[in-house]
Amino acid sequence: MPEVSPTVLIVETTAGDPPVEFLGPSSDIVYFLSMAHSERYGASHDLARAGFVVKRRLRINMAPLLNFGDAKTDDPGEAAMLEKLWQDAGPVAESALAVAGAMETDEELRELTSTFPELPERLRELAAMADWAHQQGAQIRLTFVL
Repeated sequence: MPEVSPTVLIVETTAGDPPVEFLGPSSDIVYFLSMAHSERYGASHDLARAGFVVKRRLRINMAPLLNFGDAKTDDPGEAAMLEKLWQDAGPVAESALAVAGAMETDEELRELTSTFPELPERLRELAAMADWAHQQGAQIRLTFVL
């Protein structure tokens, strides 16, 4: 029986639930975004290096994707911080689509993300959710549960 990851990316929009959903585990996105965020602190995991390639060599704007946080809050300060994660959905869609395309076409990125073969597809699904929200004039918030 395959192991089920409790790690999940939660996509919320101010327009309600998108008609698109993840067709596989969204944990790969959480791992990638976490590692891409940590690459600037010297993380050497393959996903951190992939984040470096995307941001520094290919110059894809990942900022909208890196605006995410833990869905569980323990105090009012954390809850207030979660409210600050709402953002325009269009840039999230554009960023997710650009990163997915780069992972599918760039040899170094394919190699660095090879242990997460469904990552580009999950990013495309995220892009579709964000694009739907954008078409509704809605905002989007990305959070995760570990």
